[in-house]
Amino acid sequence: MRWPRGNAKWALGSFALALTLPVVAQQTPESLLPPGFGDAPEAPAPQPARPAPGAPPVTVRPPVAPVPMVQPLNPATPPDLSLIQNAAEAELTPEEIAAQKAKYDLPETARRSLDRIGPLTPQTRGLEPDAFGSESGKYLAALMKETHAPIVSRWASILLRRTLLSAVDTPRDIDGADWAAERAWLLVRMGEADNARLMVQSVDPDRYSPRLYAVAMETYLAAADPAGLCPLSAGALRFSKAPGWDMTRAICPALSGDQGTSSGALNQAQRRGVVRGVDYRLAEKVVGTGFNARRSVKIEWDGVDRLTAWRFGLATALNVEIPDTLYGTVGPHVRAWEARAPALSAVKRRPGMDIAARLGVMSNAALVGFYGQLGTDGDAPAELADRVDSLRTAYSGATVGDRIGAMRSWWGDNARPDYLGLIATARAAAALPVAQADARDASNLVAAMLTAGYDRNAARWARALGQLDGDGASQVWALLAVGAPSPVVEINASRVTGYVGDAGADRGRMLIAALAGLSRLSTQEAATLAQDNGFALTANSRWARAIGAAAARGEKGTVALLAAVGMQGNDWSHLPAGHVYHVVAALHRVGLDPEARMIAAEAISRT
Repeated sequence: MRWPRGNAKWALGSFALALTLPVVAQQTPESLLPPGFGDAPEAPAPQPARPAPGAPPVTVRPPVAPVPMVQPLNPATPPDLSLIQNAAEAELTPEEIAAQKAKYDLPETARRSLDRIGPLTPQTRGLEPDAFGSESGKYLAALMKETHAPIVSRWASILLRRTLLSAVDTPRDIDGADWAAERAWLLVRMGEADNARLMVQSVDPDRYSPRLYAVAMETYLAAADPAGLCPLSAGALRFSKAPGWDMTRAICPALSGDQGTSSGALNQAQRRGVVRGVDYRLAEKVVGTGFNARRSVKIEWDGVDRLTAWRFGLATALNVEIPDTLYGTVGPHVRAWEARAPALSAVKRRPGMDIAARLGVMSNAALVGFYGQLGTDGDAPAELADRVDSLRTAYSGATVGDRIGAMRSWWGDNARPDYLGLIATARAAAALPVAQADARDASNLVAAMLTAGYDRNAARWARALGQLDGDGASQVWALLAVGAPSPVVEINASRVTGYVGDAGADRGRMLIAALAGLSRLSTQEAATLAQDNGFALTANSRWARAIGAAAARGEKGTVALLAAVGMQGNDWSHLPAGHVYHVVAALHRVGLDPEARMIAAEAISRT
C-alpha cells in the first residue's frame, strides 16, 4: 500500500478531470441507521413496589401471554408489523437533516468560522468536534487524497460519509477552506455528489481558497447543478484560469436572462478555443436553455472517448442521454451521481440507483421509495414490472410465506444472495415474526436486516436456531455472533471451527477476524484460530499500526478514515482477513461498535 508523504500538493485543475480512479489494489446518515441502532438495550420495566402497610391494595393486571419462541410459518398468518424494532415509518437520513439545517438564511453580516466546518453534529449523527484529535491536517488531507473509491465495505463508506460531513475542528496546520475542499473531493469520488455540495456550501464564498474553488467546480458538475457555479464565478475567475470557470461567463448570464452578454462571451470563448467539440456544444446548449434564447443545439457523441465531470454535469442537467460506452470509461461513483440527478426520469436513474445502494450512497428506504416511484411511472419498461411487484409483495404481502417468496426473487441464488436484494428487503425482513423457516431463508433474512442496521430485529432470530438445519443455520449463527448488539448465541472455538468447515476457509477467516476484533473470543482463542487458518492478528504494516494508534488515542475520525484506507477496492475476495480484524477492533475500541458489527456482518455476507 502506498503511504502518503507529509507534504500534500494542493494544485488541482478544475476542468475535465479524469473520473476513473485506480484502486490501491483490486483487493481491496443506513445512512441510514434506523432509530435506536447502536443504543444500549432498553432497561427492564420497573417492578411495582409493594404497598406500604395500611395502603389501599394495588390492582394487578393479568400478564400478557408471551409470544412463542418460534412461530409457525403458516401461510394463513399475516406478518405482525408491531414486532419491528429500531425503524421509523419516515426515516430521516443525516443528509436530509443537514439539508434542513442548511435552509435557514444568514444575515449578510454573518460569517461562518473556518475553525469548525461541517453540517452534521453529534445530535444529527455526526462525530464530535475533536474526532481527529491533534492529528496533522496535512497528513489527514494526504490520506483523503490518496484514498481511492470505491470502498469495498458499504458500511465503511457510510461511516466515512458521516465522518467527512461532521462539524469537526479544523486541524492546526491546514487552511480551513482547504480542509473542507479535501473532504468534499473525497465525497465526490465516493459518489456522494449531494453531500459534497453540502460541504462546499459550508464555507462562505468570500473565504474560498483556490483549492476549494477547483473542488467546487467538480462538485457542482457531479451534482448536475451548473447553476450552482454562478454565485462562485466572479470569485473563482480572480484565482483560476481553468476553462470551466471561463465558460461560466457565458452560462451564468444565460440562466439569468441576459442573452446578449451570454452570447458575446460564448462567441469569444469559441474564438479563443477555450473549449472545443462536445464540450463547447454542451455549454452552447446550456446557454440555449436560458430565457429568451434562440439557440437549438444537438449533441453528438461520435468521437468522444471518455466521460469527464464537465460532460457528465452539463449533459445530465440538460437531460441529454450519455452512451453506456462512456460510463464504461469511469468508475461506479459516476453512476451514483446519476442516481440523484433531478433532471432525469426514474427509468434513466435506475442503473445509478442500484449501484448507489451497493456503494452505501443510498439507504434501504431510498431504494424502496425509488422502486415505488418506478412502479407508478408510465414509462417504466414492462420487464421491470415483475421486479417492482415482487418488492411490493415483500413489504405488503398478505402472509409471511408470500413475503418471503417475494424476497427470494430479489435475493437470487440462495447460497450467494445478491447484496442489492438484501438491501432492498431489509425492512421487510425486519417486519417478519421469528418463524419456522427454511434455514437458507432465515440466513438471508438476518443478512438483509443487518444491511440496514436492524440489529435487534436480527437478534430475535437466535430463538429459531434450534429449529434450523444445514448450512443456512450455520450462517445464521455466524451473522448473529458478530451482528447482534450483545452475545445471543454461544461463541467458542469449537463452534467457530465447525463454521469454517461448513462455510469454507474464506468466510471462516472473516468470522475469526470479526469475533477477535469485537473481543467476543479470548485473546488466546483468537490467535490460535487465526494461525490455524492461515493469517495473523498482529499489526505487521504501517497502516495496521496507524489505525491501532489512532484507536488508542480515541480518535474516531482518524479511525474511520484509516478504516476506509484499508478497505479500498471493489472485491471482498481480495481483502485480507487481517484488515477486517484491525478495522473492526479499532472501531470497537473507540466506541463505534455498531458500525464495527455491521462491517463484520457484511464481511461474512459478501465473502
